[in-house]
Amino acid sequence: MILTKIRLVTLSGLTVGLVSVGTGASAQVQVTQAGIEQARKDSVRRPYTAADIEFMSGMISHHAQAVQMAKWAESHNASKAVTIFCGRVATAQTAEIGLMQQWLAERRQPVPDADPRGMKMDMGGTTHFMAMPGMLTDEQMKQLDASRGIEFDRLFLTFMVQHHRGAIQMVDKLFGTPGAGQDEIVFKFANDVQVDQSTEIDRMMQMLEALSGF
Repeated sequence: MILTKIRLVTLSGLTVGLVSVGTGASAQVQVTQAGIEQARKDSVRRPYTAADIEFMSGMISHHAQAVQMAKWAESHNASKAVTIFCGRVATAQTAEIGLMQQWLAERRQPVPDADPRGMKMDMGGTTHFMAMPGMLTDEQMKQLDASRGIEFDRLFLTFMVQHHRGAIQMVDKLFGTPGAGQDEIVFKFANDVQVDQSTEIDRMMQMLEALSGF
């Protein structure tokens, strides 16, 4: 006959279940609340892949360039509407850069600097910057930086539409890679990028249409 007894005791504020199983011999198994919680977290965690790391790493510099572009609004005499839009872009994407860097650090992966020129690559002692899809070229950045007023508005919106479409292309590549995008943080972030930036593209196209008469 098998007899099972469960007894709860409290040790230093932590509830511990003591399970006694009688089979002619006795055994005790300790189950802590912390252990249960860790098991729950492990059960919902999804593996991350090389494609996830590539996506999060590349999106850091992609976001960094968008933040730099947006921060020029006030100094480049942008309209009120564009300035407000730029403020939202800069705030949101700065926070997301922090999220991506933290995700990489927690998984002991290299954490790229938020460099608007692209991902830093050291090749044969020479530093190169690899631009992500949609990122502006050096000439486009110089052109935007040299503009003021309505011309800045027009160029900013045109270039940021290009930039956002590149980000969506990165998301499509991620989800098109077998096994990628299953990590819960990567999945949510990539979906947010796709939805938010698609919505912002529509908004910017409307703003560009409003400038067509100027």
